[in-house]
Amino acid sequence: MTMFARLVLMLSLAVPPGLAQAADPQEISWDTLAPPAAVIENPFETLTDDQMDSLRQILRFEAQAERSDDAEASSKAQALREQLAKDGLNVDGLFAARLAIMEKREAAASAVNEDLVGTSVRLPGYVLPLQFKDRKAVEFLLVPTVGACIHTPPPPANQIVHVVYPEGIEVNGLFTPVWITGTMVAQSSVQDVGYVDGQAPVSVSYTMQPVLVEVYGG
Repeated sequence: MTMFARLVLMLSLAVPPGLAQAADPQEISWDTLAPPAAVIENPFETLTDDQMDSLRQILRFEAQAERSDDAEASSKAQALREQLAKDGLNVDGLFAARLAIMEKREAAASAVNEDLVGTSVRLPGYVLPLQFKDRKAVEFLLVPTVGACIHTPPPPANQIVHVVYPEGIEVNGLFTPVWITGTMVAQSSVQDVGYVDGQAPVSVSYTMQPVLVEVYGG
């Protein structure tokens, strides 16, 4: 065995098992982009339909009273508060819990899966173009469903990937299905999506500059 062959053999033995395959992209689904769901305590689960309706009415009456100094609305809200207090409910505490739940759900919708960050992945989705060059989309949002952000409300931020692809890809209108392959990066941003009558901001949790973009089924 020559000295060169020995060197090659020594280097191959020094490589940990599986490292040679480490660069192979992991094919993932959109579900994996979200981290494991956090348990959010919900104090409203034990309330009756009537109690939930009373809480909604309190919010409405108090907002009305604040906007127009409506004494009648304020009186109705106070009566409902007193009734719920007799049921043993802390109305202000429930309203504070409501805000906390909303904040936690919003945070969960933008949180990333740390196990995916920095790894090579292959993900299918639909192209929502943001910028063109030579009739090719060089910057776009990858979204999980047709119509997302345009015909339907935007998905959660961690269900959208901002893609910068200088090579560009030809698209036929909106929502061309593709596979993207590259390293997933956690980067929060707000992208402006164009509509016929203007633009709307869309929050995004991931970005990627892929090594490959392929038309799905192509």
